[in-house]
Amino acid sequence: MSIESNAKELKQALRQYPNFPQEGILFEDFLPIFQNPQLFNKLVESFKLHLAEKFPNTKIDYIIGLESRGFLFGPALALALNVGFVPVRKAGKLPGECVKAVYMKEYGQDEFEMQKDAIKEGSNVVIVDDIIATGGSAAAAGELVEKVGANVIEYQFVLELDFLKGRDKLKAPVFTLLVDQKEALKN
Repeated sequence: MSIESNAKELKQALRQYPNFPQEGILFEDFLPIFQNPQLFNKLVESFKLHLAEKFPNTKIDYIIGLESRGFLFGPALALALNVGFVPVRKAGKLPGECVKAVYMKEYGQDEFEMQKDAIKEGSNVVIVDDIIATGGSAAAAGELVEKVGANVIEYQFVLELDFLKGRDKLKAPVFTLLVDQKEALKN
């Protein structure tokens, strides 16, 4: 099982919806992957293989999933790695003391929160989400990790809207699973 062969098979499972959510947008729907347990496993295994290859001597302590689609595969990846899972949620959704970070969206701003005691200081974390577009929400999650004194070793995404240059906002390496392999070789 290789990342490249898995990525090819996973990419074939995507559905495209022209003009969604608005005119001129081609929406890549990755939800069909979760309808097939073998494909879902290949998604998780691909991220796991990548981490083993890229960080062979680094202990990963937590996977952080961003609301809401990072919740779809983040816990499964954490379980496969035998590490903790920590959710980053929209403001007002988590009990207890939280750290907060504001980020810009297409039509204004939003706020992410994470429970302050969810991650131990000095921990190594990987932040996961479905798509990186402008990078604002991922950067906010990275800010939350910094606020609790932990380290982001990588950001992982299923898809990337690279023309929006979101990865430029992130302070750690970025891995996108479903990219054109010629483009992946450039990174």
